Amino acid sequence: MKNLLVAIIAVAAFILISALFVVPEGQRGIVIQFGKIQRDAQQQVVVYEPGLHLKIPFIESVRKLDARIQTLDDAADRFVTAEKKDLLVDSYVKWRIKDFAAYFLSTGGNTAQAEVLLKQYINNGLRTEFGARTIQEIVSGERTELMERALQQAGEAAKELGIAVVDVRVKQINLPNEVSSSIFARMEAERHAVAREHRSKGREKAEVIKADVDARVTVMVADAERNSRTVRGEGDALAAKVYADAYNKNAEFFSFVRSMEAYRNSFNSKDDILVVQPDNDFFKYMKSDKVQN
Repeated sequence: MKNLLVAIIAVAAFILISALFVVPEGQRGIVIQFGKIQRDAQQQVVVYEPGLHLKIPFIESVRKLDARIQTLDDAADRFVTAEKKDLLVDSYVKWRIKDFAAYFLSTGGNTAQAEVLLKQYINNGLRTEFGARTIQEIVSGERTELMERALQQAGEAAKELGIAVVDVRVKQINLPNEVSSSIFARMEAERHAVAREHRSKGREKAEVIKADVDARVTVMVADAERNSRTVRGEGDALAAKVYADAYNKNAEFFSFVRSMEAYRNSFNSKDDILVVQPDNDFFKYMKSDKVQN
């Protein structure tokens, strides 16, 4: 009898434990009975808030769904603009479950499946918006409008999944690698062309400066030559005047000085050889005992 009572108590405790379930904070629970979602008298889906609740043991099962805002941040996707240019767009989506019954029926409560479907809706909205704009329009200030339109379209499409799209944001827009390479190559070629133009203008300016300097140097040299000739002429004239004045004062002494200079220049080196007749006038002062004044 005692063993039977213990068994009954154990079975009752097991049944009671099986009837209890806890919904954690941040989640919501729905009860499935024979494959159907439990509804109330008004045929509304019963959604259990966080806390301790009861269910019929062995007949009903509980599916717990995350009610918090979640982030869908997948790999970048390729979109085509209005001018048929490819862009790699990296975006993310903030979403949460709004209709738990519709969400469970459309996705089976599988978050990964929900995000796959949601990603398709978001991409469709973004593809429409990017396809209606050029690259210049996208990067010149219409990104906010683009995201708002994409959020609106995605929100309407996601209602059938029981999902509310909270926000859609474009993080980064890049050109595909093959397009980026061609653009960078074109930019590099343009920079090289600009550099060549600058170098050409620099060389041209250098030639102008050099020609100007050469002209100035030529003028300066010519002026110096003219001035030197003038100075030499004036010096020669002054020397001639001095010689003439000296000659006029004492012709014999002048002749003697000029002969001495001639002797010095002629016998300046031991290797010099002079062949003249002894009675030549060149040696007249060497023959004289004195110079008459």
